[in-house]
Amino acid sequence: MSRQLFGGAAPGFSRITGLAALGFAATIVLANAIMVPAGLPLTGAGPDEVTAFFGAEGDVVAVASALTPAAWLLATLFGAGAVAALRRSEHGRGEAWSLLGFTGLALQNVTFAAVVATRLALTSTAAGDGAATGGLWALHDALFTLNGTFLALALVGLSVAGLRAGLVRRWHGALGLTSAALLFGSATLTPLVIDHAGPLGLLGLAGWLMWVVWIAAYGVTLIRLKPAS
Repeated sequence: MSRQLFGGAAPGFSRITGLAALGFAATIVLANAIMVPAGLPLTGAGPDEVTAFFGAEGDVVAVASALTPAAWLLATLFGAGAVAALRRSEHGRGEAWSLLGFTGLALQNVTFAAVVATRLALTSTAAGDGAATGGLWALHDALFTLNGTFLALALVGLSVAGLRAGLVRRWHGALGLTSAALLFGSATLTPLVIDHAGPLGLLGLAGWLMWVVWIAAYGVTLIRLKPAS
């Protein structure tokens, strides 16, 4: 069912940013579909496994990394569209939940840029410097897990803003808040997630999968927005 446009954004802009959300979701799923089957080590993996993967699969890492600049651009464009659709409603209540969400998107872009840069560095060091490889992988795991904090900010800010404006449905908002709780929990437990392989790692995975569904659903919502009468 179509919804009214809550902010000052033009319908064409809203549709573009909705498509950007879908493109972002597709891009991050594709990047993982390339890396995971190739044997990307799990968080907390030992140095031998890390060295073997990054020493042998440099081309795979390069291809997956080439997708990420587009993902960051698309995520930022989606965030701008969500803010544009929500700010008029928020301004009347003196709130800024959508800006909190946009800040989370920006910070996750920066943090994941560091994750990707670390992966690219690992392809250069894995063949000849075991100590450097171990240190870089530890940094990678910490950044990757702590990034859940910023994803949680994005999810909370845009879910609460959308619910209060009547832009998103209750199930969609609940999905976002549940995902945020799982991702924030994983980030809070970062030392344990890294040092102890097991069910704790599933917190972040479950939260990430919900995040992908959430942002795709938000994209559909933005695409369907109609001008306010």
